[in-house]
Amino acid sequence: MSPVDAADLDVTTAGSGPDVVFVHGSIVGADVTWRHQLPLADRWTLHLVNRPGFGASPPLERGDFEAVAPLVAALLGEGSHLVGHSYGAVIALYAAALRPEAVRSLTVSEPGALQLAAGVPAVDEGLAGGAQLYAMRDRIEPRDFLRHFRSGVGSTHETPDELPEALQRGAAHVMSERPPWEGEVPLEALASASYPKLVLSGGHSDVFEAVCDVLAGRVGAERETIEGRGHSIPWTAAAYNGRLERFLLSATA
Repeated sequence: MSPVDAADLDVTTAGSGPDVVFVHGSIVGADVTWRHQLPLADRWTLHLVNRPGFGASPPLERGDFEAVAPLVAALLGEGSHLVGHSYGAVIALYAAALRPEAVRSLTVSEPGALQLAAGVPAVDEGLAGGAQLYAMRDRIEPRDFLRHFRSGVGSTHETPDELPEALQRGAAHVMSERPPWEGEVPLEALASASYPKLVLSGGHSDVFEAVCDVLAGRVGAERETIEGRGHSIPWTAAAYNGRLERFLLSATA
């Protein structure tokens, strides 16, 4: 059982309308990941969740998508739309499988669950590179780890030579957390759930395109690519918001 409870999590709530729970990825918290989604608060109630160890949320001994998923599932209340990006997309997949009755819709962008497409040469190469990077984490500076990590996933966020405090914390977190490809996504539970699903990619990586294609096919999700910001898909702003809102409206209807 996690030593952190859902009520302990730092959640920023804004807007009015149907509830939408957002789960961010690695390195940066909800305020950075979802800053371009705030205009959606005109029509939706946004719940921007800081994962354990981010914002004012207390940390776990080690970041772990399976440990965080029940906390996110609890935040769905009696029913919410669920949105996850990157590592947060993996958390969202697990959370949605835990409480399907509370999920109004599920949207994920480029989950780090690379094992879904194992056997595809580019994905196998990505898995090997990730394993090599994590094997070096005790012998590499946080700044260098961060640059290698961001380059590997195709992030368009800049990593400065001197890390500010927030990035120092983010680097320490990603260096110690459980790699997202270690688990087994609950595909059968997700496929059997009746809520609508949407899988997004950024059109920048053969690895993530393959992962997203396999995931969408296995769980019966809509599939779309939003280009312009690499892995940082929510930062396409209007493009991401427009596609997400069309999906949420169709799911609500």
